[in-house]
Amino acid sequence: MSDPGSSAAELARNTVEVLPEGELAARLAEGRPLRIKLGIDPTAPDIHLGHAVVLTKLRQFQDAGHTVVLIIGDFTARVGDPSGRSAQRPMLAQDEIEANARTFQEQAFTVLDPDRTEVRFNSEWLDMGSRELFGLMAKTTVARLLERDDFSRRLERQAPISALELFYPILQGYDSVAVEADLELGGTDQKFNLLFGRDLQVAHDQRPQLIMTLPILPGTEGKQRMSKSAGNYIGLTEPPEEIFGKVMSIPDSVMPEYYALVLGRESPAEEVPNQAKRHLARETVRRFCGAEAAEAAEQSFDRVFVAREAPEEIEEARVPWAESVHLPAVLGEAFGISRGEARRLIAQGGVKLDGEAVEAARLDWEPEQLDGAVVALGKRRWRRISVVPAGPGGGGSEKSVEAG
Repeated sequence: MSDPGSSAAELARNTVEVLPEGELAARLAEGRPLRIKLGIDPTAPDIHLGHAVVLTKLRQFQDAGHTVVLIIGDFTARVGDPSGRSAQRPMLAQDEIEANARTFQEQAFTVLDPDRTEVRFNSEWLDMGSRELFGLMAKTTVARLLERDDFSRRLERQAPISALELFYPILQGYDSVAVEADLELGGTDQKFNLLFGRDLQVAHDQRPQLIMTLPILPGTEGKQRMSKSAGNYIGLTEPPEEIFGKVMSIPDSVMPEYYALVLGRESPAEEVPNQAKRHLARETVRRFCGAEAAEAAEQSFDRVFVAREAPEEIEEARVPWAESVHLPAVLGEAFGISRGEARRLIAQGGVKLDGEAVEAARLDWEPEQLDGAVVALGKRRWRRISVVPAGPGGGGSEKSVEAG
């Protein structure tokens, strides 16, 4: 058996804290598979590189012989985690939570080993009766809950805190009790919740879990944390060309963090920033999409951004024939944006037809002018317009391309 001390040091690499200090080596020395917990609320359908940081650490535990307990927070998602929030999160509909949970679970297995993953949904134990619920609430105090930084900051500003938000740490902490976790992982913003899980385990006569916090990956703009809501994310299931291009867009200042957290290595000091970023983009695509996809993504990037040419393969956007085609409606259908957003992008010069920026005042076009044209939205999104007969079998109706 490997030395628990050296194993603990390797497992703790690229983390912020492992608490209590020195306890990880002691647990490993027991010679049994540990139960490593990660709780995720399915508030969005896709996972991104920020999620992959924690998932990669979980995979490291799996490769060392331990069991990952992946808790899908289908119940806690109804409450909304207040961590790092200045206001209450909006509540999600149940069908949206269920759809997100299915997608997230599938995508998590692009990193995790399914054979060493125990997937649980916390509605199993949290959808409890009032007697059990009151008993759980009695095991903590409001003063303890208000110790968390985001609550205290909101109190100072006299910003409202709902009773539902106060209840969230209790629910998440009880997850650790339900699965008898040995260690729980999370970002640095989750430290209070992770420690609270220890409190509840002690209150239920369980051995308290260790906690491990990991750095938070910056978004593509290099300032905020990566998240879907901020629009600064790199999705694991996005096309390889999109992943490559987004990595190439990050500021040079955050490259060391991306190298450490995404690739698990130091950035090459001997390379100039652009070459180091290319290497980062190539290896990121290779990790999640394969070597062939990485090579093709780099070639596509060079074609579009170096040679200033359109990609070789462009998805078709079928537009129903009409006497006058409203371009914002076409963009809305083709790229999944609102017509208002399309008009704003046109006004900003962010839409091109066959390489030429669309004039802000020219929103309506004859169908013959658009048929076969390549429309570019920003720098990385392309569609080839195909005008088809309107009605059944023709891809739509005249209404979809009219002004609105």
